Amino acid sequence: MASIIKAPVFDTAVYAGRRARLMAKLPENSVLLVSSATEITRSRDTEFAFRQDSDFNYLTGFPEPDALLILQKSASGEITELLLCRPKDELAEIWQGRRFGPEQAAQQFALPAVSNEQLTQEVQNALNQKTTLVYSQGLYSKLDDLVSSTLATLRNYPKKGYLAPSQQLDLRPIIAELRLFKDEAEIGLLQQACKISADAHKQAMRQCKAGMWEFQLEAIIRHHFAMQGAREPGYNTIVGGGENGCILHYTDNNAELQHGDLVLIDAGGELAGYTADITRTFPVSGKFSPEQAALYQVVLNAQYAACAAVKPGNSTKDTVAAAIFELTKGLLELGILQGELEALIKEQACKKYFIHGLGHWLGLDVHDVGAYKVNDVERPFEPGMVLTIEPGLYIPKGSACEQKWWGLAVRIEDDLLVIKDGHLNLTDTAPKEIAAIEALMAGLQ
Repeated sequence: MASIIKAPVFDTAVYAGRRARLMAKLPENSVLLVSSATEITRSRDTEFAFRQDSDFNYLTGFPEPDALLILQKSASGEITELLLCRPKDELAEIWQGRRFGPEQAAQQFALPAVSNEQLTQEVQNALNQKTTLVYSQGLYSKLDDLVSSTLATLRNYPKKGYLAPSQQLDLRPIIAELRLFKDEAEIGLLQQACKISADAHKQAMRQCKAGMWEFQLEAIIRHHFAMQGAREPGYNTIVGGGENGCILHYTDNNAELQHGDLVLIDAGGELAGYTADITRTFPVSGKFSPEQAALYQVVLNAQYAACAAVKPGNSTKDTVAAAIFELTKGLLELGILQGELEALIKEQACKKYFIHGLGHWLGLDVHDVGAYKVNDVERPFEPGMVLTIEPGLYIPKGSACEQKWWGLAVRIEDDLLVIKDGHLNLTDTAPKEIAAIEALMAGLQ
């Protein structure tokens, strides 16, 4: 059995540093509220596996629901912190699992902590006399209701010395700008999540054969994730055999894999909240047909060209231009498009078959936070950014091209970390060259 990839040791200083950087961006005499996620009912009295709110995770690392982080910045710039969490409860812990409780939480997460039974009073105390309230309004209804009632109380009783904040800021764009640039701890987790996920894709290639079902390949991948400590996928796994690959977010995964078809797998494991996002396309029976290989190579050429453009100073404008050129050139050479190359590129004719964007930020969310444009201009890549590059071509039945291309779907996706002199491909251990895929599936690697 392969050894389990272990996450880095929890470092409270990392989270304290993130909170400090966030508070440095807020005005004086402000208060910040950040809620944990809540448990979501799956059926009657059972819940989905709990997944912590990404912003709350980023700032605290605290893994439980029903928690609130209160950060205050005084008029003189002094910062105070408080975590409210569930109290210890012997009976609840027998039924539902252990809780940290305030005392243990304070020790392990280096945050002053009290029971969330004091939630109403602590929020009122924190908001009173502050000028600015910062939180993600509309994200969690319980917090919205609490804030609304607290503001009403502060506004209605000035004789008690109450004064409500006069300004309100949305937390999301502020913290998104911080999360866009990954720190060393985040990069370490992403590298491990990507390694686990790349190995899972290799396992799927090794075990795939005609007559299997799409959900069986999904099971192989998710089993590898879980066995390596990434117990949940970062998103619903896509396993599309044949024309099912033309459905971009296909997750039924309930069709039988046919000899002679391609299968498209888009899957990434999540480790400590950080997810990989990899897509590989390969022949069910281990050998590309001439048509499959030709279309696949067009996408691979586009992916290599787009990846090469990921470096500081460039932007998504450069990566998209590189991909569009290669896709258009390749489709023209195959006869799937007709016309003059320059004109086809200008009108983006390849978008008929390349029907999605080229990539997205990656991190605590698979489509991670962070603005793609600044002042309506594509922002340049900078070290610390992590993004996907995922060109694809999809030719459903009935398309305006030769029938031999119908039903083919190819997408190739990797996760790239921008570094000072270019980029680092975090997922390149999952083979994508035609010869490498065929060798792996033949048991030669």
